[in-house]
Amino acid sequence: MKNKFIFVHIFSLFAFSALISSHDLESAIESKERSIQNMARDEYRNPYETLSFFEIKPDMNVVELSPGAGWYTEILANFIHKPGKLIAAHFDKDSQRAYFKRSRTNFEKKVNENSLFKNVEIVDLSSNLSKPNTIDAVLTFRNLHNWLGPQMDLIFSNSYRALKPGGIFGVVEHRAKEGTSIEDMKKSGYVTEAYAIEIAEKHGFVLFAKSEINANLKDTKDHPKGVWTLPPNLRLGDKNKAMYLSIGESDRMTLLFKKI
Repeated sequence: MKNKFIFVHIFSLFAFSALISSHDLESAIESKERSIQNMARDEYRNPYETLSFFEIKPDMNVVELSPGAGWYTEILANFIHKPGKLIAAHFDKDSQRAYFKRSRTNFEKKVNENSLFKNVEIVDLSSNLSKPNTIDAVLTFRNLHNWLGPQMDLIFSNSYRALKPGGIFGVVEHRAKEGTSIEDMKKSGYVTEAYAIEIAEKHGFVLFAKSEINANLKDTKDHPKGVWTLPPNLRLGDKNKAMYLSIGESDRMTLLFKKI
């Protein structure tokens, strides 16, 4: 009986250890379930350092705002597990803009056809995101420039409402030179750090920390087609392509806010 108890105890420890290791962040990032094209961008986007800085844990309820084609969703869906869940707040399902509808449809197709995303719920970006005070972390990656104006106020307000007290609001965004006007932010795709902080604080968030994880000193931020001149977009095609590839992706701010 004693040997049986020891065996069961050892087996339980092994099973628990296996469960934890299967949901560790490093394994989620290195998973073969991620696309090769997405993994090639890790050197610029630093997912391990970024999600660690945002204090993301595998049992959290997390909202990813405007996930696009799902670059970070692949990692988060692999990392987050029950009792936690991942909510992807994508373009509104009934949007009248063809690009938004096409992007939402493609994202839904990706989620529905791969068991990796079985714990992912999709909601509209303009929705309440979740019931009040139920979310541990809201994250957004390279999206603020798309929301400048009333939409940003709506999204920040809904994010604050959905978060639990002490909840995390993590922001990564292309960083404009200080003093850049709103008009130039919209044209260039770069947003000033001061403006991002101002809007977050306007909606009740408190800035807890900044990080230079995603900084790029080689980015001069004065490109002909704004941030889209750089990889991965390379909006100018082959023109000066080698130069833009040598710069890499944009200089980015990484900001950690909390709901107090």
